[in-house]
Order: sequence, then C-alpha cells, then structure tokens
Amino acid sequence: MPTVTNALSVPAAGAPFEAVRIERRDLRDDDVRIDIAYAGICHSDIHTVRDEWGAAHYPIVTGHEIAGTVSAVGEGVTAIAVGDRVGVGCLVDSCGECGPCKDGQEMFCTKPAVGTYNSRDYHGEWTAGGYSQQIVVTERMVVRIPDALSLDVAAPLLCAGITTYSPLKRWGAGPGVKVAVVGVGGLGHMGVKIAAALGAQVTTISRTDAKAADAMALGATSHLATSDPGAVVAARGSFDLILNTVSAPLDMEAYLRMLRPNGALVNVGLPSEPYVLHPFSVIGGNKVFTGSQIGGIAQTQEMLDFCAAHGIGATVEVLDASDTAAVDAAYDRVVAGDVRYRVVIDTATIPG
Repeated sequence: MPTVTNALSVPAAGAPFEAVRIERRDLRDDDVRIDIAYAGICHSDIHTVRDEWGAAHYPIVTGHEIAGTVSAVGEGVTAIAVGDRVGVGCLVDSCGECGPCKDGQEMFCTKPAVGTYNSRDYHGEWTAGGYSQQIVVTERMVVRIPDALSLDVAAPLLCAGITTYSPLKRWGAGPGVKVAVVGVGGLGHMGVKIAAALGAQVTTISRTDAKAADAMALGATSHLATSDPGAVVAARGSFDLILNTVSAPLDMEAYLRMLRPNGALVNVGLPSEPYVLHPFSVIGGNKVFTGSQIGGIAQTQEMLDFCAAHGIGATVEVLDASDTAAVDAAYDRVVAGDVRYRVVIDTATIPG
C-alpha cells in the first residue's frame, strides 16, 4: 500500500505554502524509500512555484536537494540497504537504455528523464519533491552520502554542488587556471569552494564588495565589483574560465571581454529574459559561450566523494518549517540575495 507523509505544498501560483499530507507509492522491486532529513531551497524551486518558467502543475511540492536515510527497499534492490545515508537530486527516474543514459548522462534521457518534482513519471503520475518527510525513488537515481558530510550541508550538493562541479571539471578548472565565479550565492559559493579545491585561482564577481570577505573565506583569492567601471576594464583578458551563476540578465559581452583567447563563459543561472550577444564577441579570441545543466548520477557520486575528501559542504541556514510562512519568507530572502548561502529545510519540523 502507498504511504502517507507530511509535506509543504503550494496550491496555486502566488499562493503561500501550506502543510499537507501526500501519498508516496508502494515500493516496486527497484525502489528505495528514503526518510528525508533535509531539503535545500534552490532558486529553481522558486521559479517553478511562482510559475516564472511556465508549465507548473499545481498543487506542487518542490525540492530536489534531498538528504536522508533509507527506511525500506524493494525486493530487487542490491546496492542500497536500509540505514544507508543517501541523497537524491534533480532526477527520480530515466529509461536507463538510451544513449545518454548508457553514457552516464541521465539528465538527457530521450524518453525523457523524470524530474524530482513537477514532472510526469512513466506511469502518468505527477512527481512531488523533497519538501516532505519521505520520498520513493528508483535505485539508480540514489547516491550515497559519505560519512564525512553531515546531511544538512550535503543536501545542497545534490543540485548546487553538481551544477557547479560538472562544468568546472568539463572546462578544466585546476592548477594554473584562472577561474571567475559570477555571483556569490547558493550556486556561486559552491562554485568557489569546488574550483579552489580543484586547485584553480579563483576570483569572485559581484555587483558590490559586500561579499568580498565571504568570498575570500570560501576560497577566492580576489574579488571584483562590477559597480567599479575601472575594475571591469582592468579585468579584460584575465580569465580562462568564467562560471556565471546569476539568474538575472547580465551584459554577457562585458564578461566575454574578461576572457583570455580560447576561454569559456559557462552559464548555469537561468534568467527568464534572453541574453543579448553579438557574434563578434565570441569570434574575436575564439571564445566559447555555453551552458551547463546538472551531471549524471555517476558524476554526482564523484562530486560527493570529492567534497567529502576535501571537507566541502554547503554553507547553510537550517530552517524550522513548523510555521509554513517561514518558507515563503525564505523564498523572498533568496531572491533578494539575503541568504548565506543556502537555506535547508529541517523536514522533521514540517507540520502533520
């Protein structure tokens, strides 16, 4: 029989969060049931809840930064056991048979992949995410959280961690490479920590110097405030790789001018408005303007193991959700850039 669990849901665009009870399916042979301990608040959750990207299906339970403990497994599960510390990110299923799945890039599954929330699964049901006390996920989508990481600081790694780790690895962040991270927020602070641990020389870029000291503590060696036109001009031709984590329209041509020849500007932020870009900005200097999504399951596990080995967890504020209005307030704070640096819901506090 399905189980019933406490969750935080939004009934319609613009409505506040409310405590509800939702059903989780009975275990199939390859399923894992997880008692969720913490769920991070990602900006993608906010865009979805507020229907800023369109196609939101209400009522909706968001959350794809999930950390917890396995409480039950299906009869066919072999790699995960009750009591294991585990995580779930942006996906809860994929076909496992197409080219991208076999290449370890399940997020590009051609069936397509099933998102952790606001997505129809292969049985036609809408998925509900991690702002809840339990979730049921197919075994292939579950990753192990190393003992060196506490579950609260590990939860945001399931999105913010892999979203920054994947492009930093792909574009060669490491010793001798000058990396700039645009935005010191939920994504950006993880980009700084990971790039520094990879051995890169890291500069943070923000509108002001308000987060300069924080950036140094995270692992940056310098900070650039775009409100200083002279500093922006002086930075031209400075970086091999720029990771843009900001979910707002920016002057992409100004950032492309900061790249060295053959450098790459990688976007992981998702603004609702398009960028404006002239082809000359990339042709001059053989520059790359690109984007990056998350990573596959194997790379997500690689990222978790890397973070554990280097003592990297997210910098979090743990949120008591017993008053659901606190979640709405946290959303407003994230949008305002007033969080240091990821809000994580203590799911035990979700009202019954």
